Amino acid sequence: MPNSIRELLAQFDDTAPLAQARTVPAAWYHDADLADCERRHVFGDSWLAVGRSDQVAEPGRYFTAEVAGEPLVVVRGEDGRLRGFYNVCRHRAARVACEAEGKASRFRCRYHGWTYDLTGRLRGTPEFDGVDDFRREDNGLPPVAVAQDGPLVWAHLGPTPTPFDEWLGPLARHGLDARMAPLHFVARKEYRLACNWKVFVDNYLDGGYHVNTIHPALAGVLDYTKYRTEIDAHASIQISPLDRTGDAVSSVRKGENAYYAWVFPNFMLNLYEGVMDTNLVLPDGPGACRVVFDFYFADRESDGAKEFIARSVAVADQIQQEDLGICEEVQRGLRSRSYDTGRFSVRREAGGYHFHQLLARKLRAGMGGS
Repeated sequence: MPNSIRELLAQFDDTAPLAQARTVPAAWYHDADLADCERRHVFGDSWLAVGRSDQVAEPGRYFTAEVAGEPLVVVRGEDGRLRGFYNVCRHRAARVACEAEGKASRFRCRYHGWTYDLTGRLRGTPEFDGVDDFRREDNGLPPVAVAQDGPLVWAHLGPTPTPFDEWLGPLARHGLDARMAPLHFVARKEYRLACNWKVFVDNYLDGGYHVNTIHPALAGVLDYTKYRTEIDAHASIQISPLDRTGDAVSSVRKGENAYYAWVFPNFMLNLYEGVMDTNLVLPDGPGACRVVFDFYFADRESDGAKEFIARSVAVADQIQQEDLGICEEVQRGLRSRSYDTGRFSVRREAGGYHFHQLLARKLRAGMGGS
């Protein structure tokens, strides 16, 4: 590990009380070596949302994904079991599954035709007779830990993952699993931002601090005086009562409370009564990221469902455009010689400091605790 990374990590004190704490240094948002360190030790060693359970609802159904630069395929076997594998043929490293999703009885590499069954076992090796010291049973697709929770499928690349139930325990403890249960996937939107992935997470975790200034329409729906953040293990839940005023936003953001949940490092969900969008922020190098929004609704069939869904997605898009603008502005400011670290609002930004603490500890652990 470059000494520059050790020096960067040493510049952040993750033990300070919130009232005395400072943010991670600005260099953490644009240093290429640190971004590579995050890829290996954060994204390569955490449970990450990679797909939806409806994509693998039936035997043979699969989807492909990329995690920390690694191509994966997740499939429902004929035995009903969910499995994940590296989407890399053992012969010459081409993909064995090329579509974003589909249904298959086997995976066949399009390069030389090697085939694998849905349990990952190597079944076919055309014109490979006479190769010494080669056994098919030793050349199956290497597995990846995967698990399903409600509408989501998660994967973990590390050798000793935290038990999955423990990882998602905060969502269950706050009753969010039950609230998600009646929801169904409807649509997806993707956004590309010219900012580091952490800028987007910071913005999400500021306890509503930016809502009044950046999201005036949303601010009219939330009861900001009662907005609170609850930190739980490697997650945090922001909760705000809804003030139903009858405007365009409140007509599609209903219920007693809004729930904004984040799970380390890059997953967020925004949950209202009968409506949810999940946000997955994916790094695209030190100064860019991609955010994938999946939209879920309880009602997809009634006469007014289509119109309601369209209005709801439009509201989410407007909020995201507002966030996009401020996040890209912040990224530019983080390159200024005038800025190095900032302070946290004790009233609002405990979630942001918690994120920085978890990130620093994960990176240090990946370096052997140094």
